[in-house]
Amino acid sequence: MNQSQDQKGIRLHQLGETFEGFLLIHQATKGVASNGKPFLTLMLRDVTGEIESKLWDASKEDEETFVEETIVHVQGDITQFRGRNQLRIGTIQLSQPTDGLHVTDFIEKSPVEKEVLKEQLLESIFEIKNPSLQRIVRAFIKKYDEDLIVYPAAVKNHHEYTSGLLHHVVSMLSLGKQLCVLYPQLNKDLLYAGIILHDLGKIKELSGVVSTSYTFEGKLLGHIPMMVEEIGQVAKELKIEGEEVTVLQHMVLSHHGKAEWGSPKPPLVQEAEILHFIDLIDAKMNMLGRALANTQPGEFTERLFAMENRSFYKPMFTEKT
Repeated sequence: MNQSQDQKGIRLHQLGETFEGFLLIHQATKGVASNGKPFLTLMLRDVTGEIESKLWDASKEDEETFVEETIVHVQGDITQFRGRNQLRIGTIQLSQPTDGLHVTDFIEKSPVEKEVLKEQLLESIFEIKNPSLQRIVRAFIKKYDEDLIVYPAAVKNHHEYTSGLLHHVVSMLSLGKQLCVLYPQLNKDLLYAGIILHDLGKIKELSGVVSTSYTFEGKLLGHIPMMVEEIGQVAKELKIEGEEVTVLQHMVLSHHGKAEWGSPKPPLVQEAEILHFIDLIDAKMNMLGRALANTQPGEFTERLFAMENRSFYKPMFTEKT
């Protein structure tokens, strides 16, 4: 049974509307209100996205019942707080086995099938002519093959869905290919290798597809340092030495652009600079595209925290007919 076929998705509901249906608890966080009473902050999701809700005056039984990766039946109203939609819970109860629901029914998936994405990735790797870079990239794809095709690219904000990491990489490769035509001075081999490997460390940084969170290593180290170190290890195993290895490590190390954004070094190679901007473009367009898809023409999106907390307007004349 696919719940998305039986109810209107949570992100498709507008302010003031009533929601009733099944949702997956993505995250459950305990809190204490100003009056001293406990409450739960629940991040509820389905295939269209997620919404925050509060379960006030939560009992000990509530805390033990409404936990992550639990499917619940919820009835409530769509409200707003600080520019973001929330679900004000009226009633909430656990789903029953007879409902025929599974956790995977509620996990958002890439808009492009993973098989198609994998084929496009392999085509791009074939275009890498530098033998050292191609061998390193192929070693990583072989090592992380199963995880790469299903992992999200983040906990939240962009490409945070099944196969999101691969979708992000393939989209960036498409941008990179066009930029290499426009700017032929770019080294396509280096740019492609950097794009493919730049976020691969997230397979160690993130816990998985369901209820995605940061691992112990992810919290303390982060995907950038872990990946830089692993590139060195793989190159050593393949007996590859030289400038390519160091420059490839720099591509990964600098792709966030600034120290305050998580990169110990700023881009100091032209391909690293381009990689940084391609990463930004794809992440921002993914966030905007999904937010605007759930916004009516003539209205503003909810506030997007990762976009400087801005709300974006959807012009009526740009609506496709």
